[in-house]
Amino acid sequence: MFFKYLLSILLAHNLLLSCASAAVHGQHGHSVDTLERDSDGSFRARDYEHYGDSGHNSEFDHEAILGSVREAEEFDKLSPDESKRRLGQLLPKMDLNGDGQIDRQELKQWILKSFINLSREEAQERLLEADDDRDGAVTWSEYLHDSFGVDSEDDVGPDDTGDSGMLLQEEKSMWATADANSDGKLEVDEFEVFTNPEEHEQMHQYLINQTLREKDTNKDGKIDFNEYVGDRGAQQDKGWLISEKDKFDNDLDLNKDGVIDVTEIHAWIIPNNEEIAEEEVDHLFASADDDHDDILTFEEILNHHDVFVGSEATDYGSDLMGDHFDDEL
Repeated sequence: MFFKYLLSILLAHNLLLSCASAAVHGQHGHSVDTLERDSDGSFRARDYEHYGDSGHNSEFDHEAILGSVREAEEFDKLSPDESKRRLGQLLPKMDLNGDGQIDRQELKQWILKSFINLSREEAQERLLEADDDRDGAVTWSEYLHDSFGVDSEDDVGPDDTGDSGMLLQEEKSMWATADANSDGKLEVDEFEVFTNPEEHEQMHQYLINQTLREKDTNKDGKIDFNEYVGDRGAQQDKGWLISEKDKFDNDLDLNKDGVIDVTEIHAWIIPNNEEIAEEEVDHLFASADDDHDDILTFEEILNHHDVFVGSEATDYGSDLMGDHFDDEL
């Protein structure tokens, strides 16, 4: 009976596909599935590459401790001894109560702080790319040129989307919200809110509205399974459809009413950094808590320095960081 139901869905879906318009593409040829989004439209969690087809990716652990992609890359070039020494400089800052050891809550708070620092670093890099006149801020005109490849709003079609996958007017509304001082340009703090909206609560409604625009074809303010699958099912097999149906029913439709409402859309598309940090704490404790007392001593962390920050045993001499490392992260 279930497979008859699946077959009926596939037939209905194919019918919808034959009638649907082509997927919206941006001025640069981007689809709504940008580098920051999964194929279903949800924002990728910070740990999305922590475990992959090739196994465990330790770089996420290092970035979660150092709060910087650049610093993590530089640590990878250090000798083990130098890596341990520099990690040792961080430990007293992680030890919030000064008792000489790190408990789970302290490690979680440090990781959440690292996520904030990573978001800021990413915004700074993006700002440098878009800030044509190098004045330390991005104007709407500069952003139009960087994201849409145009110099005027008149050159953007009503269905064209920029790098974010959003329509021009959606982005313009988000811009106004991020522009806290209403000066018409975004400094790095404001640009971070604009470019990483999933990490800032005041921007979440825009992301929910975008998801509804893209998927809610019957405009009832909810997303059913057929709308959730959308164009993605065109080239997929029955196994994929079964997997997505299971995800929809058991992970996304929290109240089991057959649709995803606004609250459930929020839980689906916005990553929960608290949960990600807790999972990372579990992983690091499993890797380094040798005596299983649910506390990490400085010695245990340093004995497993490669788990926390990484290092390279050879060919590091010319790449030592010197005084570049920022003790304050």
